[in-house]
Amino acid sequence: MAHIQGIESFWSMLKRAYKDTFHKISPKHLQRYVSEFAGKHNIRDLDTIVQMRDTVARLVGRNLLYRDLIADNGLNNAART
Repeated sequence: MAHIQGIESFWSMLKRAYKDTFHKISPKHLQRYVSEFAGKHNIRDLDTIVQMRDTVARLVGRNLLYRDLIADNGLNNAART
């Protein structure tokens, strides 16, 4: 069941992370941040052990190589602006 409070909760969590933790989110990596917080938001009602098990299960067989992280994706990194 979708409602406005769910969307407001998600954006509030993302904005709080931006202000308190990351301080700067570049357009180049914005989708990675949004995906991370969407995943956290979707499992927020689960028990902590279940959340950990789910997170680890999603990580198996996946890796992000440094060359892929720094590869040009057409968006500005904006790291120095």
